[in-house]
This record gives sequence, structure tokens and C-alpha cells, in this order.
Amino acid sequence: MNLLSLILVNLGRNKRRTVLTMMSVMIALFLFCALRGVLDTLNESIKIGSESKLITRNAISLIFPLPLSYRERLATIPGVQEVSYANWFGGRDPVDNSNFYAQFAGSENYLTMYRADYDIIAYDKPPPGAAVPPGMDPTLAAYMLEREACVVGEKLFKRMGWKLGQQVKVSGTIFPGTWTFNIRAVYRAKDPQFGEEALFFHWKYLSEKGMGGQGQVGWYTLQLADPGRAGDVTRAVDALYENSAASTHTETERAFQAGFVSMYGNVPFLIGVIGLAVVFAILMVAANTMMMATRERTAEVGVMKTLGFEDGTIFRIVLAEAAVITLGGGIIGALLAKWAIESSGFNAGGLLPPMTVSWATVATGVGIAVLMGATSGIIPAVQASRLKIVDALRRVE
Repeated sequence: MNLLSLILVNLGRNKRRTVLTMMSVMIALFLFCALRGVLDTLNESIKIGSESKLITRNAISLIFPLPLSYRERLATIPGVQEVSYANWFGGRDPVDNSNFYAQFAGSENYLTMYRADYDIIAYDKPPPGAAVPPGMDPTLAAYMLEREACVVGEKLFKRMGWKLGQQVKVSGTIFPGTWTFNIRAVYRAKDPQFGEEALFFHWKYLSEKGMGGQGQVGWYTLQLADPGRAGDVTRAVDALYENSAASTHTETERAFQAGFVSMYGNVPFLIGVIGLAVVFAILMVAANTMMMATRERTAEVGVMKTLGFEDGTIFRIVLAEAAVITLGGGIIGALLAKWAIESSGFNAGGLLPPMTVSWATVATGVGIAVLMGATSGIIPAVQASRLKIVDALRRVE
């Protein structure tokens, strides 16, 4: 019998204890990787933003609007290729308030500015005889020509069971009232991080019905002709409105996304601490299990040494048994977390990209499993290897 067979036989002596210990390690690493998945998702949300776009918002806070009149002057700043604007809507499903998804009111060119990030997979054609301006994207023509039209993401479209051309209703929270939208197109994100659970509609509709035509926007998006000039354009924009009633704060779109992540404060740190606490608790359980298993086999160790097994061989056998339990459970738990989390597609109602568990997190989980195996097995392995034959056989019943 070789050493591997001997290790497997030893693990199979008390199958219930071996399986339960392996499951405890598996659950611990599943929780650790799932919690770390939250951090991975937050980090991925930063990558959505582009370095070739700038976001200009009110310097006080994002919740304070900017005048629509800024648009013309922003477009004249050297380095700015195109200007669009948008507002956060934040409505609720009137049937189920817990069913939340993101809604954005964008300017006429807002969706076209992000055209490279999605594909239109279904769309209505404009009414017969409608005057379609030359150069207009035919897949968005019906949307562009109708004030109450909207474009929705494919995942949201399927989840809600909507149909193309259907009229949907949203209860406004920031802008009270019942809002109706006609679905004129469905998009599919080229990059999953772009998200497919959002509803886009016309800013004019929001301005006329919800803001009384006051001409206020939530933020401006500036498309740069040269991303290398982002710093110059940022300084030029903020200097332009430095002494105005609504001064601006301009940053790259990626920095804008990172700002949202920073709003979570110490939550990422707290998640990390909780994950490590779970792993440490299971480490103690695994160490105790290995100590008990080795103690029960004291006499057996004495017999093995009598038959010629060296101290180093005994050390490796006990350590390998701990490694098989923790590494096996750890690999299963880490891979299960990646599969379960990513299969769920959870994205906080479109506010975050779909949850993900990176391979780096999986590798970290497996590394922790290896460390758990070494830590939990080292003490019983040392004790077993140093055990004298006389002392071991003295315990034979």
C-alpha cells in the first residue's frame, strides 16, 4: 500500500467526521469568496467609466442640478467634441415597490454617445410618413420621434415579461406622479459591466412633466476629442463656472464611478473582516478535528513506527490528511461561490454591474485553504512524528 492509499484509508475510517469537516471548510470558503465578490463587483463598477468622457456635476453634490444653459458654453471649450446631459429618475414599479430598476432621462444624443457600448436587438419602426432626419440611427428612430418612448435593457425586458411597443408605468419618487413609457427598443450590452437592467427615456419628457420646464439637468457628459487633454478640459470647465451660483465639479467618467464606490465608506473593510473571521473560526474547527483524529490513532502510530515508518513519513501522512480535507473543501467552496454568484446575475436593480467573483478571489480562497491545511495539520503532525514507540504502545487497550 502506497502513502496515498494509506492517507485515503485513514480519512475513510470516520467518514462522517471527514465529510462534515470538509463541508465546514467548503462553507467557510464559499462565504469568504461570496463576500469578496461584493468587493470585486464594486471594483468592476469603476471600470465602466471611460477616460475619454468627462462628467460635470454640481460642485456641492450630485443631487443639486445644473442649468441647461451651461450646455452651449461647454460645447465651445477646446477639446470637447460633444456634450450630452441626463438626470436620475429613481421611480418605482407601481405594482411592486420592491421591484426596483434604474431609470435615466437623457438628452437626444445621450444614447448615441454610448452607441459603441450596446447593440439594439429589437426595435419598432417609426410611424409611416414620419419625418426621419437624415443620419438618424434607424434602430432608434421610433424612440427619437416619440416623447414618451423608452429603451430598455434585455435582461430587464425579459424579467418583467414586457413586449415591444408595450406601455409601462412607473411611479415617480423624486418626480411624483404616474409616468407612462412606450417601449420602442431593447438593447443588449456588449460589455456585461454596462448592465442590462436600465430604462432610458427622453429628458424633455421629464423636464416638461416633472420639472415644469425649468431647464435643469443632473449632470453633463463631455465626449473628448483627445483623452490626453482631460486635465486641461477639466480645469477649463470648472474655472468657467467657479464664481457662478452653480459651480461645477468635473472629473473623468471612471473617477465619477469610483466616487460612487467611495460612498460605501468602510463597508469593504467590514466585509473583509467578516470574511476572515469566518475563515478563522473554521480554521479552529479543522485544527481541533485533526488533533482529535491524531490522538485517537496514537497506538496506531506506535505500530507504524515499530514496522519501520520513519518520523518524517508519519509527519507527511498526518499533514497530507489535513491538506486533503481543507484543500478539497476549499476548492469546492471557492468554485461554488463563483458559479452561484455569477449565475444569479444580481446587480442591485441596475445600480451595479452583475455580481462577479474574480479568479483572483478564487485563487485567494484556495490559498487560504492551503494555509488552513498547513496550520491545522502542523501541530498534530509534529506530535505524531515525535511520539516515542514506547509511549504510543503504552496506550494500547
